[in-house]
Amino acid sequence: MKDIIGVKKNGRAIITLNRPKKRNALSYRLQLELEAALLDAEQDQAVHCVIITGAGPDFCSGYDLQDRTKLDSDEFVQLRNRYGLDGVRPKSKEWMENVRGFSSFEDDLYSIERTQRFLLHIFDMHKPVIACVQGKCLAGGISLAFCCDIVVCTDDCEIGFPPARDFGVLPLNMMMYHSGPQWTKRMLLTGDSISGRDAAKIGLVLKSLSTQEAAEQEAHAIADRMALIPNGLLAANKRSVNLGMELMGVRTMQRLNAGLDARGHLSGTWFTGMNEAAAKAGGLANLFRQRNNQFGKGVAHVDEPDERLLKSNL
Repeated sequence: MKDIIGVKKNGRAIITLNRPKKRNALSYRLQLELEAALLDAEQDQAVHCVIITGAGPDFCSGYDLQDRTKLDSDEFVQLRNRYGLDGVRPKSKEWMENVRGFSSFEDDLYSIERTQRFLLHIFDMHKPVIACVQGKCLAGGISLAFCCDIVVCTDDCEIGFPPARDFGVLPLNMMMYHSGPQWTKRMLLTGDSISGRDAAKIGLVLKSLSTQEAAEQEAHAIADRMALIPNGLLAANKRSVNLGMELMGVRTMQRLNAGLDARGHLSGTWFTGMNEAAAKAGGLANLFRQRNNQFGKGVAHVDEPDERLLKSNL
């Protein structure tokens, strides 16, 4: 495996997202490797729970929008071979006359739903999963974190969905089931982030700690206890809570959200012209920076007033 590191010891599997230079952005290969590691942990009777962490200063900055690993995957190579498309450009007319393309609303919806299934495996697996979050946990990174059963984080970590400002809808929205509609709307209707310390105050995470080491120790303290409990009983108690969430519509909501995200991509955003917009801005990072600079610090506070963006007497 190239994009994750997996270790199993003391009754737990520790899965580390290992693309620190990319802030652990979710490539197609990373998602495939994560799914394989989760399936392996599910099968291993010595493993009682899973801890997901991120290498380097950040947990996960979201989906890798410049990722090309899908094109090199076994699945894609086999697709080319089956339809005689070796050497054919994926977005070309010949490609789209034979297999699913990349440009229509339906293509986008299919892709979003396919990606959802990778992360929903965390929610569906029978063993509990703990996310240990530090640094940036943004965009698709919060979908990953909040599909986990328990989230612990550092006080100063940054949790949010900036793409709500000009890109799309959170395709896997588990936030509402942790912090309720008010705070979910506060974050999704502005794209503002929240600190780990404040996330703990609103129930978005279980607990925030002062340092990354302290957060990791907290995750392992919880795992120590889970390692003493039979796997079947852990599974039954996890499913008891998850089935309650399903009765509240959690799975149906994700299917609806996929459609809303695809719709959002068409609603005056630069999604369809991302490469052109990035080139004009001098790179994708600059494009994001220009967007976010309009929102000041871009942080929502629980106990403090938020900054005004417009100088006004109102």
